[in-house]
Amino acid sequence: MKHIDIKEIIANPEYIGKAVTVCGWVRTARNSKNVAFIELNDGTSLKHLQIVIDKASDIDFEPALHLGTSIKVEGEVVQARQDSVEINAQSITVIGTCPPEYPLQKKRHTLEFLRTMPHLRGRTNTFNAIMRVRSVMAQALHRYFAERNFVYINTPLITGSDCEGAGEMFQVTTIGYSTKYENENDYYADDFFGKKAGLSVSGQLEGEVAAMAMGKIYTFGPSFRAENSNTPKHLAEFWHVEPEIAFAEIGDVIEEAESMIKYVIRTVLDTCPNEMKFFDAHFENGLIDRLEDLISHEFGVISYTEAIKLLQESGEDFAYPVDWGCDLQTEHERYIAEKVFKKAVFVTDYPKEIKSFYMKQNPDGKTVAAVDLLVPGVGEIIGGSEREADYDKLVAAMEERNMNLSLYTDYLELRKYGSVPHGGFGLGFERLIMYVTGVSNIRDVILYPRTVGSIR
Repeated sequence: MKHIDIKEIIANPEYIGKAVTVCGWVRTARNSKNVAFIELNDGTSLKHLQIVIDKASDIDFEPALHLGTSIKVEGEVVQARQDSVEINAQSITVIGTCPPEYPLQKKRHTLEFLRTMPHLRGRTNTFNAIMRVRSVMAQALHRYFAERNFVYINTPLITGSDCEGAGEMFQVTTIGYSTKYENENDYYADDFFGKKAGLSVSGQLEGEVAAMAMGKIYTFGPSFRAENSNTPKHLAEFWHVEPEIAFAEIGDVIEEAESMIKYVIRTVLDTCPNEMKFFDAHFENGLIDRLEDLISHEFGVISYTEAIKLLQESGEDFAYPVDWGCDLQTEHERYIAEKVFKKAVFVTDYPKEIKSFYMKQNPDGKTVAAVDLLVPGVGEIIGGSEREADYDKLVAAMEERNMNLSLYTDYLELRKYGSVPHGGFGLGFERLIMYVTGVSNIRDVILYPRTVGSIR
């Protein structure tokens, strides 16, 4: 049906005095003595559009006053108070009725309550704003890489190798439970692919393949991790941004990561002022100032060894002990970003034992050219590295971890045929959305969250 987006009506004064048609869902309604009012929203704008109904007219408006009802309104756009507009209704058509038991009756619901109805929570102000900011951020990422000659690559979601080497993969099978097979090898030999397969934890390995042909590439798609972590920062299915850059060393990776983060945040602040004011008022006071401050400074850089020394000398009573060789916990990361640097900071050169097999080994024999980006309020949001380009060193690192080299033949052969220094990083898209919006639980920045023991 022909209609105009509510966002266009609100944003463009040229519609004042014109007859228009709008569609949407009733957010609130009130019925006074001579006039009835409806707040209408179609998802294109955080702001609602007020519909004014003169009860002296012959409009059959009563069925349209129920919350959640979808309606079509024809009328004239007029100037309202406080530099806003409204529509004087000339006709109202109910598209879809909504019964009194519609669960979104109150103006404010807890996020926990809204998680029980993911199919409806998008109609609230909070999720209306989150999903629109998410969309703007995704577009900004694509635009950022396109402007810098990166090629967008779609890496496979079904894989025969574990990128992280940690074994936290969902199995893909057409057989399922069976007592027919005597051993694992027989089971997989009879399965669809004839070998063990799983959902990808990362597109990096295939991304490196593409970068060795096209120079600069990025992937942006879902990743799956069967990690038993029921925390506010973990999902079993999340969206992953992974650029891979040929002819690049660790310094180039750091530069690209900082540039990308600043570009995306600047875009959101400029494109979504109403949404950001909403998050600032309802989720984190001072959010806009925090983001402006973040992108106005150069990010810091510190080595893992220097960070450990600072943590040990801090006098803080950390829940997790700090020793060289430990994996930094969120409390450690936030201390470095919030108390020491008071801004975003890259931590580099981690012990090789706590990082992935593919990271470039440093000359000291103890560390690898890894980098994590830590930001105040959250901790790590980016993990990356320069990749090991030396065939023999990569094989040795994999053998130390007792990895099955036959599963990584393609990846290893990249080091034989015209190998070059290269690197990249991974960004958990939902974690960046959390940081930009001030929303504290990752389940609330994705349409349908997948977590341990929970799928819908």
